[in-house]
Amino acid sequence: MPDRLPEPALRAVDAVVVRVPDLDAGLAFYRDELGHELLWRHDAIGQAGPRLPDAESELVLATDVPPGPAWLVDAVEPAAERFVAAGGRVVSPPADVPVGRVAVVEDPFGNPLVLIDLSRGRYTTDAAGRVTGLTPPPS
Repeated sequence: MPDRLPEPALRAVDAVVVRVPDLDAGLAFYRDELGHELLWRHDAIGQAGPRLPDAESELVLATDVPPGPAWLVDAVEPAAERFVAAGGRVVSPPADVPVGRVAVVEDPFGNPLVLIDLSRGRYTTDAAGRVTGLTPPPS
């Protein structure tokens, strides 16, 4: 083991994505039946974010994104480059999403990891939880 470890590439679990057939059905189950408060809903991208009450991360209901965790990183491009330099590979190159950038990498053991940064900020919402814009990230 090295004397000093590098700064960790993965900061936290930003979200755990669950695929649903449509947002209303997903919310009927996760919000109405299981009690998870809706934080935000973005119909244009087919996603909604119910709260996980004991975590900083959230549940994301998505109509066309694969299920699994989304790992928060400081910046997607350098994080993806670190995965490649360490023996991993890029599965899906960095791309824009409403809140920042996202990429999918794979570790040397075949595990895909979704990397996301919040470089554009976090969603702002109206009283019903519908996304109205973004709050810029702190400087």
